[in-house]
Amino acid sequence: MFFGTFDESTHPRVQVLREGLAARGATIDVCNVPLNVDTALRVRIAQRPWEAPRMLLRILRSWWALWRMARTLPAPDVVVVGYLGHFDVHLARRLFDAPIVLDFLVALGDTARDRRIGPRSPVSWLLDTIDRAALRTADVIVVDTEAQRARLPDEARGRSIVVAVGAPELWFRDPAPDPVDGPLRVVFFGLFTPLQGTPVIGRAIARLADDPRIAWTIIGTGQDYQRTRALASPNPHVTWLDWLPGPELARMVAEHHVCLGIFGTSDKAWRVVPNKLFQGAAAGCAVVSSDTPSHRELLGDDAVLVAAGDDAALAAALLHLAEDRDVLTDMRRRAGALARREFSPAAVVAPLEQAIEAAGGR
Repeated sequence: MFFGTFDESTHPRVQVLREGLAARGATIDVCNVPLNVDTALRVRIAQRPWEAPRMLLRILRSWWALWRMARTLPAPDVVVVGYLGHFDVHLARRLFDAPIVLDFLVALGDTARDRRIGPRSPVSWLLDTIDRAALRTADVIVVDTEAQRARLPDEARGRSIVVAVGAPELWFRDPAPDPVDGPLRVVFFGLFTPLQGTPVIGRAIARLADDPRIAWTIIGTGQDYQRTRALASPNPHVTWLDWLPGPELARMVAEHHVCLGIFGTSDKAWRVVPNKLFQGAAAGCAVVSSDTPSHRELLGDDAVLVAAGDDAALAAALLHLAEDRDVLTDMRRRAGALARREFSPAAVVAPLEQAIEAAGGR
């Protein structure tokens, strides 16, 4: 059973795990009432304690609905608490007599510090406490990179496994034809968090303002959106779009030749591999992102990696792809092959299937 207040429409991680386990023969039930409170809002509420009662009321309403839904479903052999399940895992422990798996893709305290909240602030302490309580409650803890696993508390690390983010099946599609006479089409999509380093993208766009060989599509909004757009403003070859639903986003990305990853320089940016890299590769794009240990471990030579925070290096890498179409074709082919081999739902959940069997689930 997949359980919790996650929202698959905005965070596809649960969809990947669900599709992967189903492809490996599991019978899947879903007990889900979306809370519609993202990570940024949770951090803001921790900064404004007077708003906590309203958040608590929303959680209790969702939990009441989850409890009622759970009563209508068969007793599960194992419960997977989905994305942002820091509170949901406690309810799952009380409702089900089954092993509990927590998908700990995001640590709230880590996210707060990435968003420039001091590590010694009361907010960081509170969010770290919430993280630790969630980890203690789970039988199996899922993270997405070895670097993230290394940061878990010692007592939690022994119950943890690494499951790459992967891409939902709908992202695996025929790629757009290589450009012949038209421009190189470059896409970025995201929530403009500091981790993503979107101002670096904005400066790279400005560096190429006079070059019509590259057309840009930027999708989404968020914390650094206005700054990024201002930095990119000298370039007339940019299309700015609001966030798109999952199927539309997948179709849009597949119409491009290059998908951009992240370029932030924070500690967290060096440890994570964002979903856009998996999705862009699955869609048949060449992937361009920052050269970090986690990216290098996962992507190797099948992506174009540039120095984190270096807009000049990013601009130069994209110019090279625009000028040398043979290299572009090769990088697209290699990224797509890597995605089909290692990023499909059935491929990424192999460690999770083994952990579920070891924990007594079926």
